[in-house]
Amino acid sequence: MVQLPFVALAALLITPFTSAALTQCPSKEASWTSKTGTEYTICRNTDYRYGGGSLKVARDIKSTNACVEICSKDPRCVKAVYDKRNRICHVKDNANEAKMNWASDAKFDTIRVKNVNEGVFISRCPNPTNNYRSKGGKTFNVCHNSDYVGPTTRMTKNCASLAACADICSGIKTCKKAVYDKQEKVCHIKETEPKASLFWVQSKRYSVVHAPVESKPATQGKWSDLIRLPVIPVAAYVVPQFPQSQQLLFFSSWGADAFGGASGRTQFGVLDLPSGAVGQREVADTHHDMFCPGMSQLADGRILIQGGSDAEAVTLYNPKTNAFTRGPDMKMPRGYQTSTILSDGRVFTIGGAYSGPRQGKNGEVYDPKANKWTMLPGADVKPMLTKDREGIWREDNHAWLFGWKDGSVFQAGPSKEQHWYGTKQKGSIVKSGKRDNADAMCGIFVMYDAVAGKILSAGGAQDYTASDANKRAHITTIGAPYKPASVKRVADMAFPRGFGNAVVLPDGTVLVTGGQRKAMVFTNTEGILVPELYNPATNKWTQLAPHAVPRNYHSVSILLPDATVFIGGGGLCYVAKIGGSTAGCDKTADHADGEIFQPPYLFNKDGSIAKRPIIQNLAQKPVKAGSTLKFSVTNTSGKVKMSLVRMGSATHSVNSDQRRVPLTDFQVKGNQYTVKLPKDNGVLLPGYYYLFVMSPQGTPSMSKTVQIAFSDLNDPAIMHPVEELFLDISIHEVLTQTMVTFVQPWKTTYIDSIREQRYGDAIWARYCIEGGVENGVIIGQGPNPDITVLDQIREDALEAKTNEPELFAEALELYRNTSSADGHPEVLQIIFDTDRMEHQD
Repeated sequence: MVQLPFVALAALLITPFTSAALTQCPSKEASWTSKTGTEYTICRNTDYRYGGGSLKVARDIKSTNACVEICSKDPRCVKAVYDKRNRICHVKDNANEAKMNWASDAKFDTIRVKNVNEGVFISRCPNPTNNYRSKGGKTFNVCHNSDYVGPTTRMTKNCASLAACADICSGIKTCKKAVYDKQEKVCHIKETEPKASLFWVQSKRYSVVHAPVESKPATQGKWSDLIRLPVIPVAAYVVPQFPQSQQLLFFSSWGADAFGGASGRTQFGVLDLPSGAVGQREVADTHHDMFCPGMSQLADGRILIQGGSDAEAVTLYNPKTNAFTRGPDMKMPRGYQTSTILSDGRVFTIGGAYSGPRQGKNGEVYDPKANKWTMLPGADVKPMLTKDREGIWREDNHAWLFGWKDGSVFQAGPSKEQHWYGTKQKGSIVKSGKRDNADAMCGIFVMYDAVAGKILSAGGAQDYTASDANKRAHITTIGAPYKPASVKRVADMAFPRGFGNAVVLPDGTVLVTGGQRKAMVFTNTEGILVPELYNPATNKWTQLAPHAVPRNYHSVSILLPDATVFIGGGGLCYVAKIGGSTAGCDKTADHADGEIFQPPYLFNKDGSIAKRPIIQNLAQKPVKAGSTLKFSVTNTSGKVKMSLVRMGSATHSVNSDQRRVPLTDFQVKGNQYTVKLPKDNGVLLPGYYYLFVMSPQGTPSMSKTVQIAFSDLNDPAIMHPVEELFLDISIHEVLTQTMVTFVQPWKTTYIDSIREQRYGDAIWARYCIEGGVENGVIIGQGPNPDITVLDQIREDALEAKTNEPELFAEALELYRNTSSADGHPEVLQIIFDTDRMEHQD
């Protein structure tokens, strides 16, 4: 097991350093981006000495980040020092930089402007800006040392200046952007957008002018600055957490910007969502290069990462311990496969000829309870193959899979034919029908309404690469397993997209980002910067504010807990030798960065931030399909809507974890809500979800986390008759709680006995009985009671006291008398049974 203590880069300092002059930060540096797009780095426990005094001294500054903000607002600031002990921010005089000594000192943190390399994509001008009013009366914004990469419609040579270039642009009705080549004195009039995509990059040779663009967040949304990341996020997932998820994990391969071969290690990064801090870590103890895997979130929140470069390997990430462990190898080595959780908590995977033997690969299932994989020879991959000029290693990739009722799986694409897969016994396949007349490799797909079985798909290309993308869209509706689905052609997207990504939003609309007009791996060519939002209620696509960086092959998008959307990545360099140089790669296609989108629903009509509903008093415990959620909602009035959105995991245009479940069956008393959940685990797949409440205006709340359990003996939230729970008990684990008056949510499934170890008083139990009845009785009396839970609860407590014929242990909660009159700490020992016991419902 490898522990992965993801923290901010700046906080990874472990070893103390001497005060010798430094040439690089002794710890991992943190990054901070200003509102104007300038990036700063923070090196903890270091100081800039000598070389000049302070240009500015600000006192009573609460944090290093606050000092960075002061630096960002001072155009003179290139370096700064934060005095942690005295809470003073020093903007340093950089005139004598050569004499400045960078040294370790635990009393200070140093701050510096990060140099942005030539050709790096930017979303804001990183240099001082100004306006220019042309001779024609038009106003342009000016950004020096930058370039727009993209088609030029007109070139004017012997152009004397940037101002002259702006004057030329002013005389052309359609001109919105122009680039001035300072070296060759050439003015480039750029093609109009979105007819063409123009990429804004850092370049000392050029300067640009552009017409001011009015921000319209209420109708087009708003993008953040670029977030520079330590690795290219080829894959990403949200870490399931109560009461709200706080982290996004992402990874590449053995290199932060490179892949090639089975290396046995993976570069990971983390984005801390509340603070924006970024961290990096290598995971090697599982001996698994996870590049190009299948991913699925299990019912308990663990992330199952299978295959990829180390094609047979399986890694499990545990969000509760922040640890990665090696799982059992798959029966068939795979890469580029898709997996999905099933209604019974198992995981189905199919395809993956990219890695391992280059052959079509039938399905197999992973059983978390037994911790093993089983081949399903009847789950034949051949019917779902696409037709690709490069053959089988491309044809069984990235299936569009949806776990559904009774352990079934619906395969909606990318093949033009759709199918049902059965996962019982040896597996099975049933043809459903035809979606389209062409395949759609690396198109987008998402279940936006699980209750109605509604799936949106769009885009994709016939071949994996060097293939024109399409812009066609379809809605597939599924019902009873193995019955033909209905397919409806809906409005086309505005742009063809191959390698695009899709995210379902809390209100049921679908955000599509990135992709190319012609799918071309490892390129920016014809990358689409304008996102589109599909509204199923109106069957309309709306074009939104453009993002800054092309998000094509190896990019991701994922819904965040605050109802915003993260997009990032693209590129990654193939290197024939593990650890080899990337010097021969086109680094302009590598995008170790991300952006966060605020959809229009977060804004009022005037562009101000909309008031959001607030969810309160939601229990932080697993619930099962068909049960109820109880919580309160404040900060809104009128009729609200609500939904559950399953937390996602994304790679290669695949996010089979996400789905939206609208919640329409609820009762309201004042601000108290009681919500009835859908009863089928095929609709409400097990795992972790965001709970959103939308105001009457459509603005979503910040989410709260809900864990959906399924009918399994080992699930702490499921209800079973007590008599059936305690079979072949053995003691595996001991937990001691000191000075705790309430121990929860231990369930009788796991408890063998309870003992108060010293100065014993009464131990109490409360248990929930089906129908909501609660009762509490003394199940043991001191001194030092040793209570066998099975006998006491079943015979004395439940049957004798409640007089209920059918008794269920949904959530056993333990209490004890904690009178401390004797001055001794109370210690309660709970002994758990962790055996995996078979059970038939």
